[in-house]
Amino acid sequence: MHRHGYKGRKFGRETDQRLALTRGLMCSLIKYQTITTTLARAKEIRRGTEKLITLAKKGDLASRRLVIARLNDLETATLLVDVIAPQIKRNSGYLRIEHAGFRRGDNAEMGTISFVDEFNFEEPAKEEKKADKKAEKPAAKKSKKEDK
Repeated sequence: MHRHGYKGRKFGRETDQRLALTRGLMCSLIKYQTITTTLARAKEIRRGTEKLITLAKKGDLASRRLVIARLNDLETATLLVDVIAPQIKRNSGYLRIEHAGFRRGDNAEMGTISFVDEFNFEEPAKEEKKADKKAEKPAAKKSKKEDK
């Protein structure tokens, strides 16, 4: 038997367990921008996450729905599509993997996977401030009319 054409690592798990593991790692990476895991897992989730980022950069409804379906987490998918993807200026190579030594106990090779660029998560707060400013402006106009 040969293994031609089989992509991806199995991690000694069943298909559903492996899918849940990769989804969880991708969600954690998007939420926290950097995670430390085994080197094999980091290399495997880099493939999926970079494809998701490329999809999220399109920003249309179909791409948003595909990202939600692949991550299976609405909050993380919204964060990726609305906050992270618009701030990315590069066309590929969004993630970096660095060796992080060996794990104590089983001596597994560890790696830290993180985004190459840093992101500003202040955008939702700015929208709230704009809404507050809009609410204040009509109140200021009313006071001017009262003065006349």
